[in-house]
Amino acid sequence: MPVKDLGFRRAAPALAVFAAVRLLGLAVLAVWGAAAGSSPHTLLSARWDSLWYARIAAEGYGYEVLLPNGDVHSNLAFFPLLPWLERLVAAPTGLSYGSAGLVVSAVAGLAAAWGIFAVADLVHGRRTGVFAAGVWAALPVGIVQSMAYSESLFTALAAWALYGALRGRWLTAGLLAAGAGLTRPVGAAVVAAVWVAAALALRRGERSWRLTAGVALAPLGAAAYVLWVGARTGHGLLGYLDVQGGWGNGFDGGWAFARFIGAKLTSSAAPAGAGLIAGVVLVLWLYRLCVRQRQPVPLLVYCGIVVALALCASGYFGSKPRLLLPAFPLLLPMAVALARWRTGRAVAVLGTAALASAVYGAFWLNGSGPP
Repeated sequence: MPVKDLGFRRAAPALAVFAAVRLLGLAVLAVWGAAAGSSPHTLLSARWDSLWYARIAAEGYGYEVLLPNGDVHSNLAFFPLLPWLERLVAAPTGLSYGSAGLVVSAVAGLAAAWGIFAVADLVHGRRTGVFAAGVWAALPVGIVQSMAYSESLFTALAAWALYGALRGRWLTAGLLAAGAGLTRPVGAAVVAAVWVAAALALRRGERSWRLTAGVALAPLGAAAYVLWVGARTGHGLLGYLDVQGGWGNGFDGGWAFARFIGAKLTSSAAPAGAGLIAGVVLVLWLYRLCVRQRQPVPLLVYCGIVVALALCASGYFGSKPRLLLPAFPLLLPMAVALARWRTGRAVAVLGTAALASAVYGAFWLNGSGPP
């Protein structure tokens, strides 16, 4: 692939578009909060998973909640990189851990947008890269990118690891893949993508100690945490799966999700069930477009695993849109289409999507929110 200059000047338009979309989302949330009497800061930093991450940053691991049905929600389910960074930011600034998480997400969001731009620029050109960053920011659940959650951090690590793998920067790719593996369970998708890229490089005849080191480094983050959880729980390699089982999470090929949709279709919530089916069809259709556009194989592998893990997990069905946030290669077909349009038309479409995302994000956080 051609070498591209990834200096700030080249990426600046993409970062500006991303920042503008996210600031719009925060502005709408602030106005909504003023009208509803809610605190945007609390909604972004001190609810749902944000509280679990902040508690890990403050107290370490070992906290758990016993539910009436006997299930155990253990904070071992949450990977450590985000709370480590929250602690790192909070120590010199005096910020609360939740507020530190917002700082981490803000910086990571910009890094993720830059990484998405870098990958799209490499594959489809600069204009597509700018729109790719904008479309990612304007997703319906894009507000999560501004929360003290791990999605922005993970996407940043994943995007740059993929860029490193596509460019043959094996040490960078391996180190970032290891970081992704310390951030979310789906870090396995990044490891797989780096390994596939390395296998393709070997097939082309590339041989170097950097390639070998990158391949070896990639799985170390996830492996270290999973092994540590196994040792801590006394359940060995199955320890982390047991922890996830306590939360009702598992991989059943999508059977539980299908039953959930079926229950919606046969109830008064039938329109919601139809919407879920349409959403799944849209995701699969976009992935098909990615294949037809001949995206690099490592991108297809990464995206396919993220989508499979999101759609085929057995628990927390309301989380699925959020779990799909890191699957940014799905957005490249849309970014390519926008890049082909006249600038005025493309900006109008992206602006409309950004406004809709901002309104939905404010409504969502003031309602059920992201589980």
